[in-house]
Amino acid sequence: MQKPIEKVPLTKTRVDALPVPAEGRTYTYDTKTPGLCVCVTAKGTRTFYLYRWANGSPQRFRIGRYPDVSVEQGRAEARKLTGLMAQGINPQDRKRAARAEPTLGELWERYLAMHARPHKKPRSVREDERLYGRFLSKWAKRKVSSIRKTDLQVLHTHIGKDTPYQANHLLALAHTLFEHARDIGFEGANPVGGIQRFNEVSRERFLQADELQAFFKALRDEPSAKHRDFFLICLFTGARRGNVQAMRWADVNLDRGTWTIPDTKAGRPQDVVLTAPAVAILRGRQAESGESQWVFPGRHEGHYLGEPGKVWKALLVRAGIKNLRIHDLRRTLGSWAAAGGASLQIIGKALGHHDVRTTEIYSRLNLDPVRVVIEATVQAMLAAGNGESTKPERKELPARDVSNGQDGTPANGSPVV
Repeated sequence: MQKPIEKVPLTKTRVDALPVPAEGRTYTYDTKTPGLCVCVTAKGTRTFYLYRWANGSPQRFRIGRYPDVSVEQGRAEARKLTGLMAQGINPQDRKRAARAEPTLGELWERYLAMHARPHKKPRSVREDERLYGRFLSKWAKRKVSSIRKTDLQVLHTHIGKDTPYQANHLLALAHTLFEHARDIGFEGANPVGGIQRFNEVSRERFLQADELQAFFKALRDEPSAKHRDFFLICLFTGARRGNVQAMRWADVNLDRGTWTIPDTKAGRPQDVVLTAPAVAILRGRQAESGESQWVFPGRHEGHYLGEPGKVWKALLVRAGIKNLRIHDLRRTLGSWAAAGGASLQIIGKALGHHDVRTTEIYSRLNLDPVRVVIEATVQAMLAAGNGESTKPERKELPARDVSNGQDGTPANGSPVV
């Protein structure tokens, strides 16, 4: 470092008038702010620096180029840096940390490699990838510390207008990402903290008896046989949409009437019963799917059926049915089984539940069992009031007659085949 050529009270006029050296650079120090100087190069650039001792050695801190940084701004920044050093904080360390700080995209790749893929179920990893790709990847080049709480609040509110569950799941992923950032030196606060989640109310929608006839008629009018079969298999098996989309012939045994789902939400294989109508549909699909490994092949070779949302919406319009999701076909099978007297254990086994609390919803989806119990209880109370026996009469649930096509189901048990 060259010796300073002079010390003067720096002003705009003096900085503008500093001579340009023929070669190398010169330094002019400010008499008002210790360590603040202006460096002038042979090209005529003028830059503010602060020279101070830190950690037992001289340190140079670049403040900024003049005139982008004024004299007063240079003094203010010099005093700020000097104050940090008085607290034992080296500003250079902060700058190095800022340069080393990962972008959100770099954090995401590390999260996938170090946490998600080694420790999470494949299904959960795919959902993380979907959420990141759709909502967070637009910030991939931003430094982690630049993503503020307000950014995530606005995004969460926007998504939650239509899909509050998805908005909450995205927040959970973002929270995990920023917690993972701490493992690589990020010291900032988690911006997800304090953002209020949307209330999640358990959905209880399923096809009622008066809707089934219209639903099956709309299916018969569906021009795409592949989509018609897809929706029917969703209904007849109670399997999740994603599992039916990824259904492979290698996992299906039509002779035994079984289908093994190798990758379920619970992270373990599940054996699904294929009823006679389901087997009939799948035998018809064998000829249509050709040599594809998928029961429901996609448009592109090697891929299975993509998002069926548009076809589903058109189907509901034809049927005159509102507020029904594809996942509600799964609830439809479970709720009709419950109304028919099936135990929660059997329903849970059929749907691949591993927690009885997940299955308990089907015990309250239909009012018929409640009606039978309450009617018997009221009759018992009336009888007691008349001096008769106080023991309620046990009544069985009325059986549903589907043999003659009631509830929209033809006598042969196959709605559209």
